Amino acid sequence: MVKKREARSSVTAGSANLFADLGFAAPEEELTKAQLASLIRQVVKRRRLTQVAAAALLGIDQPKVSALLNGRLANFSSDRLMRLLTRLGQDIEITVKAKPANRRHGRIRVVGEAHASSVGPRV
Repeated sequence: MVKKREARSSVTAGSANLFADLGFAAPEEELTKAQLASLIRQVVKRRRLTQVAAAALLGIDQPKVSALLNGRLANFSSDRLMRLLTRLGQDIEITVKAKPANRRHGRIRVVGEAHASSVGPRV
């Protein structure tokens, strides 16, 4: 009987930011945009909005809603995504504080609640 030789795979532990691991030019910005878009997606899903209804509420056209919900964020800035969240009835709080001494650089972190009670009436 011939034994199969097991292929050895090497696994490299990633950081908390996939975009940094993949070598994106502005990984913090990309991660922030992805997190904000995820919160928008959650609210749209929770409210059971169609893309057409979401577009009307957000003040953008349906193809842009489709791009947003499918993670195509090249044409969306963090600022624009935050404005869209406020149109969905979400509050945005930005807190600036000193970084811990054990970290070389500051970081951007998005913490979302997006509770059903805070999304307002259904459209």
